[in-house]
Parts: sequence; structure tokens; C-alpha cells
Amino acid sequence: MTEQPTADSGWTDPTCPVARTLDLVGDRWSLLIVRDAMDGARTFGEYQQATGIARNILTDRLRRLEERGIVSRTIPETGKRPVYQLTDAGEDLFTVVVALRQWGERNAFAAGEQHSLLVDDRGNELAPLRPTTTTRRRVDARTTSVRGRA
Repeated sequence: MTEQPTADSGWTDPTCPVARTLDLVGDRWSLLIVRDAMDGARTFGEYQQATGIARNILTDRLRRLEERGIVSRTIPETGKRPVYQLTDAGEDLFTVVVALRQWGERNAFAAGEQHSLLVDDRGNELAPLRPTTTTRRRVDARTTSVRGRA
């Protein structure tokens, strides 16, 4: 059953979308599971192999991600191992994962240090993500502010 967010869910900061998102998927293991699901992992063993995560922590994070509607768990007709796949909400985290990756490429590696590369289905690198307004004007932290309710 999917946990439906409510105003009284014990959010860190109930009116902040960033804080709510971090409450749902903000620990490193959850985001690495989402990353690996985007890269084709489906079974418990595939997630464990890709992340190196301890079995008990992986079990807990997959359960939480399922409860929060980020992944769905199904049992194949063969009746073997459960398969975990991203839901629409989980797939919607793609831009977040790309943003984290691009930040890491710019800030978490020394100049010339090797790292993995994300490419499209034709082998092309992705353009840097750049926030824009609805009128396509580029913005950054200096040209934006947080307002009350949407």
C-alpha cells in the first residue's frame, strides 16, 4: 500500500517541497537504488551488487520506497524473486538524479579524475541542466526567491 502524504505526516518542513522530497528519498541508499533502477536493476540481488549495500538496509530501503510510491514490487509469473520497478513518481526523479550527477561531475572530482558518464541512447552526453522560467529566461539562486503557497 502506498503511503499518501498528508499535512500531518511528520514532515521536516511541511510547506517546503525540497524538505518533503528529502523526507521521502533523501538518504544516500534510497537515491542509489533509484539511480540503479534507472540503469536497469530489477531484483534484490542486482541492487545489492550495484550498490554493495547490506541486505538488511536494502530490504528496509526497498520497503520504504515501495510504501512511498517510488517503486512497485511485483512477483513474476515464474514465482521467483520479486521485481522492483520505478513508478511514475520514481521515474520523475530522473531530473533530480541527473542534477546530482552533473553537480558531482563539476564539484566532487579532481580535474581529470575518471568518472562514469551518462549518455543518451545514441551515445551523446547530456547538456547541463539549467533552470529557466516559463518564459525560458535562465535563473539561478541569485535571481529566484521562495514565496508562500503555490
